[in-house]
Amino acid sequence: MFKLVAPYEPAGDQPQAIAKLTDGIISGAKHQTLLGVTGSGKTFTVANVIRNVDKADARHFAQQTLAAQLYAEFKSFFPHNAVEYFVSYFDYYQPEAYIPRTDTFIEKIPAATRRSSACACPR
Repeated sequence: MFKLVAPYEPAGDQPQAIAKLTDGIISGAKHQTLLGVTGSGKTFTVANVIRNVDKADARHFAQQTLAAQLYAEFKSFFPHNAVEYFVSYFDYYQPEAYIPRTDTFIEKIPAATRRSSACACPR
């Protein structure tokens, strides 16, 4: 169970956004978009949705700095739950292979690309 801790309540458009996003997840929507300018409370809105649906959430970011910032914010919103931060340097991996018919050897190809993840997980 997720216990959201925050010194403030949803305000402005947040209650409506929280309700729509929550309903979308419960009804099985595959894709939803939350728009907002920097500092508008998008992370707090998502934290409320996580609490409402009571399901773990994983976020993937190409930018490590953004992942670290969101990790810190989620950690503060869910101090009683596990919030994880992971940096992977490989987002693509082709194992080595041999094709006998054409006598072709394909070398393994790891593509080193920084990919960061922040995850709010129940514990």
